[in-house]
Amino acid sequence: MEISLLGHSSFLLKIKAAKLVTDPFGKAPGFLQVKSEADVVTISHNHHDHDDLSQISGTPVVIDGPGEYEVKGFSITGLASWHDDQGGKLRGANTVYLIEAEDMKLVHLGDQGTALNESQLAVLEGVDILFVPVGGVFSLDAQAAWKVVQSLSPRLIIPMHYQTKEHNRDFGKLATVDDFIKTVGLEPRKETKLVVSKLILPEETELVILERKS
Repeated sequence: MEISLLGHSSFLLKIKAAKLVTDPFGKAPGFLQVKSEADVVTISHNHHDHDDLSQISGTPVVIDGPGEYEVKGFSITGLASWHDDQGGKLRGANTVYLIEAEDMKLVHLGDQGTALNESQLAVLEGVDILFVPVGGVFSLDAQAAWKVVQSLSPRLIIPMHYQTKEHNRDFGKLATVDDFIKTVGLEPRKETKLVVSKLILPEETELVILERKS
């Protein structure tokens, strides 16, 4: 599998059978998402920086809520969760996606705003690769994100939804990824494209910072 960052919380996952894009964002964060063809798109919630299909070409199957799906070599389970720590009263609902392909389990937390409950943890047990928001303000901050990471014990941690030089002032309150790196205490590995398989996953948890395609 090849994994690349399109920006913000949007990633492109490539397997032999298909391409999957998570949380497409258009112009909302202040920079344009690299246009990408996709067979499958997952949307964690209907906010403009996570559900803009304008930069997606092709005729993808769009998954935008809880349920179980089998599409183009991907087995996807959407779990209902919250965008905040007050039961959705501030920012509404969120969907966490468990994406299974090529004998690996990937979890995209979307804009998760609170700790995972016991039933969610049971479904997500054995995750190999975790995409976790770390910028705070709108979702988990560095400390809360690290607690979620510890509850899941993934093989690879890929942070997302943090401030970069490209983000506009609307996202200026987000923390940078540096806060999360300090909290985790792991030396990050930086990649522009992550090529991974079950056989080469690390034994100990590693932190991977993906750099955006341009």
